[in-house]
Amino acid sequence: MQIHVIQSGDTLWNIAQTYESTVEELVRVNQIPDPNVLVVGQSLVVPIWGRFYWVKPGDSLWLIGQRFGINYLSLAEINQMNPAQPLRVGLRMYIPPTPRPRVETNAYIEPRGTTVSQALLDEARAVGPLLTYLAPFSYEARRDGSLVPQPLTGIPEVARDTGASLMMVVTNLEGGQFSGALGRDILQSQAVQELLLDNIVAETRRVGRYTDVHFDFEFLPGNQRVAYNQFLRRAAARLRAEGLLISSALAPKTRADQPGQWYEAHDYRAHGEIVDFVVLMTYEWGYSGGPPMAVSPIGPVEQVIQYALTEMPASKIMMGQNLYGYDWTLPYVPGGPYARAISPQRAIEIAKTYNVPIQYDFQAQAPHFDYVDEQGRSHKVWFEDARSIQAKFDLIKRLGLRGVSYWKLGLPFPQNWLLIQENFDVVKR
Repeated sequence: MQIHVIQSGDTLWNIAQTYESTVEELVRVNQIPDPNVLVVGQSLVVPIWGRFYWVKPGDSLWLIGQRFGINYLSLAEINQMNPAQPLRVGLRMYIPPTPRPRVETNAYIEPRGTTVSQALLDEARAVGPLLTYLAPFSYEARRDGSLVPQPLTGIPEVARDTGASLMMVVTNLEGGQFSGALGRDILQSQAVQELLLDNIVAETRRVGRYTDVHFDFEFLPGNQRVAYNQFLRRAAARLRAEGLLISSALAPKTRADQPGQWYEAHDYRAHGEIVDFVVLMTYEWGYSGGPPMAVSPIGPVEQVIQYALTEMPASKIMMGQNLYGYDWTLPYVPGGPYARAISPQRAIEIAKTYNVPIQYDFQAQAPHFDYVDEQGRSHKVWFEDARSIQAKFDLIKRLGLRGVSYWKLGLPFPQNWLLIQENFDVVKR
């Protein structure tokens, strides 16, 4: 695969000629609604086998080989070059694909109301071949040990047809919010926990495609840290006896004693010992109620993962990744209007509508742009594109992580799924 960033004067025809592709293929895989209107700074994925590279000042065959993980003599042979000759700046070289590591992938799917929309099912079916797990969000635990049911209509069938297994997500949501009080009440009663586990096991047997039970207990009081660990140990023994995996979601910490109710009860070392794998919630630095910034800037993401690696093996870590961006109305005022969540595809359409170029922050590894709407209000948009997601995939490969977990389906990002195929061999269970 090739990532191409639109420059002024680019056309799909010229891009297709450059990479030996076709306009029709570029339109299809990138889901371009109007092939005659491109946005400067927009990134496209070109579906070719391998990629092309243009020699830059200071490059050598050895340096290019190191960058792409290819022996420089093999690179010379593929491109019919004399390895002893210096490279000409601007020379186009072909870079063949390298072996793809095996990873696990997960995507949460969140039905709204009492039904599962056809649009959600269609997207899950489209990306299901690239998923290890499909995770309906969520079963809500209650103080009496019961589970609030959620609509599943069509989801098990999509999982079956696409070879994905289901992840059963159990949360301490109450009234649409994570409830520390609810979590505390469950964790303080072993009898309630036993009933809860009975109901979880019964549901996995009823549905039949669950292979993992995923606990996403958030906003727990800090004094519930030990109780949460004890519950997970009890749950692990019960679930493994049923042939099930157990996983947990962890708030994005950078040290063990990080203060705050989102962090204190999440014990990275204990979770790493107890569960089969964890999902690090490495997103929402830029969030709907906060000031405009990248949702998952690469630096803070890596800081969280590097801390996690001091507490558990890489083989247990799934990096969390957002499939969305935010559109903030400026000026930002704490407690003011919340930013609007948008898909990467919608972000490009907004930039096109207001005829503004897309910028790229290389420190955060994230695209962004500004525009002024019809009412004269200024806006700031941060989102994800092929470049930002490739930076995350490079991080997964460099650190040898278990894989990636997406929040959430329903916001189209076709380039992500193309790059999954290019970068990884997805494990099926």
